[in-house]
Amino acid sequence: MAKWLEGLESTVGKGQGGPRRVRTLRWLLIIGSIGIALMLLNSFLSYQRVPSADQAASGAAPPGETVLGKPASDPSSFDEIEQPLEARLKEILEKIVAVGQVDVLITVDSTEEVTVHSDEKETQQITNETDKNGGKRSITSITKEGKVVLYDTGGDSSPIIVKKIQPKIRGVLVVAKGAENGTVRTLIIDAVEKGLNVPINRISVVPRKHQQ
Repeated sequence: MAKWLEGLESTVGKGQGGPRRVRTLRWLLIIGSIGIALMLLNSFLSYQRVPSADQAASGAAPPGETVLGKPASDPSSFDEIEQPLEARLKEILEKIVAVGQVDVLITVDSTEEVTVHSDEKETQQITNETDKNGGKRSITSITKEGKVVLYDTGGDSSPIIVKKIQPKIRGVLVVAKGAENGTVRTLIIDAVEKGLNVPINRISVVPRKHQQ
């Protein structure tokens, strides 16, 4: 390696300005060596995804992580809420007199909201100040701190759940055989309104077309 470098410097250093070219060559070799070292170091390092500022502010977990033992921001989480509701409502509506085959579409605004117990601590500090003109003022500083309370379940720590808030239903669409009859349509709307606690203006009931 040393002989190769000496031969290269001897070749570059010939002629006028040779010493300057040799110095330039040495700097290029040093910079190239540092770049190769950084590339090799990078290949041995592993990185962990860090939540963005928006995720940190909203409390959302990065993709792939879990919240309370369940996948966070799971794209199928809405389906897991809507589909059981649709199946249950379809089953009930088809039991109403004069109602035939039914198809149901339910959309929700959000997934289930979970509130966990936290140990909060509040400190208050009052500072009295007097300016050069003799005026007085009082400054109150309040600091709140809190941490989630965990309990041990067979070696795993889980937060204490205070309450769960069911997702709000955005709208319900019912396509039913027999809904062309005004009385039947009213029965369906009433059943959906009371069964799901959804306002009438969020319920749409339309008749199902007759199959040929």
